[in-house]
Amino acid sequence: MARASRLVDRVPTRVRVTVAFTAVMALLLAGAGLFLYLRLGSTLQATVDRGLRSRAGDVTALIRQADSGLAQAGHSPLTDQGESLAQILDSRGRVVDALPTLRAHPLLTASEVRRAMSGTIIVEHDTSPGEPDRVRLLATPVSAQGHRLLVVVGSSLDPVTEAQSELGRLLVVGGPIALLIASLAGYGAAAGALRPVEQMRRRAREIRAIRPGQRLPVPPSKDEVARLGETLNEMLERLEEAFAHERRFVSDASHELRTPLAILTAELELALRDASDMDTIRAAVASAAEEADRVVQLAEDLLVIARSDDGRLPVRLAEVDAGEVLRAASRRFASRASERGMDLAIRAPDEQQLAADRLRLEQALGNLIDNALRHGFGSVTLAVEPRGDHVELHVRDDGPGFPDGFLAEAFERFTRADAARGRGGAGLGLAIVAAIAHGHGGAARARNRPEGGADVWIELPRTPDPVPRLPA
Repeated sequence: MARASRLVDRVPTRVRVTVAFTAVMALLLAGAGLFLYLRLGSTLQATVDRGLRSRAGDVTALIRQADSGLAQAGHSPLTDQGESLAQILDSRGRVVDALPTLRAHPLLTASEVRRAMSGTIIVEHDTSPGEPDRVRLLATPVSAQGHRLLVVVGSSLDPVTEAQSELGRLLVVGGPIALLIASLAGYGAAAGALRPVEQMRRRAREIRAIRPGQRLPVPPSKDEVARLGETLNEMLERLEEAFAHERRFVSDASHELRTPLAILTAELELALRDASDMDTIRAAVASAAEEADRVVQLAEDLLVIARSDDGRLPVRLAEVDAGEVLRAASRRFASRASERGMDLAIRAPDEQQLAADRLRLEQALGNLIDNALRHGFGSVTLAVEPRGDHVELHVRDDGPGFPDGFLAEAFERFTRADAARGRGGAGLGLAIVAAIAHGHGGAARARNRPEGGADVWIELPRTPDPVPRLPA
């Protein structure tokens, strides 16, 4: 069964459509031919029956008008009527009157005579005396001269059989011809319907990534094929945008990796040249270690971005306390804030629970605090603010805020307020924050505070029910 299905799947679509159309047409033609054949026979038979009833009525009228015996010479009702296949029988089935060729044997059997005496009957006989073909007989009772008689008239069914046979021959010859013509028309219609698909296939084979802007031809008809072409063109547009986006991503990543790697190489070469000066070696190794850490962090950030683009950013949800997460992040940056002469303040209500991945959340908050310490001054405030069915984790600073027009693209990867690509960061910090927020079903937002400084926060959904902690 599976093998047969695979074989059918290999047949071209237009052939399958034509075969299906031909099969349906064959059934329809066969059904229509059978209906016509049977209908013709029924109509002709009804015509024969009407003729028999008319003839029987004429003979019955003649019998009832007769003044003498029915078999009186020269006054036979059947002879006067000119009947070729008729008899008058008595109640015992004996022939009372008939043409000379039909006097020897009655047309009806004994059982048929008994039935006919009770009412009009119609029967068929294969043969009759003097008539080699099949005949149809009508027998009806009549009373005349004090006798109960039967009038029997018949007609040959040979014209009906010949008419049906002629129609059958026409159907046998004309049916296949009509089916062939219909099949060719079906194949042409299928080929015409699939022509736009073939045109789209040829164009799709010519489309290359190095030549953007190419699209599939869309037929003017507003049907399924046209909608398919429009959908595929929309997909091509999205793929072009994604390809251009990823190409920029690779270019920016290469640029960002080149700077720390170049510095790392230069520091190691310096250490090799001044191998006798331990202070120089220590400084070079420390600088190389710093650049190596920067490369590792950039690689981790790129991995987070790649996973978020792939729709599978790993997030392990567990019940966490928002205030505790802020305090942990504050402790990590306390010494750095002190070195820069800045304060870290925390404002968080007690027992504000969230369903979140604590490590990812601390990573996002760490990026926000790092940006605040790098670009701000004065104090940095970490706050937890419940908002309806969400909770916001804010990081506010007293710096100059975001430049005009930068907020719209602040969370895009490799975007920085300072276009110069020095050692001030790879431009992935806020992109990582946005990816982590989206991974939790939330969002990342930013604004400039009216009193001065930037306010960047993560908006996360509340915990509807207690979430069990994941095992260590």
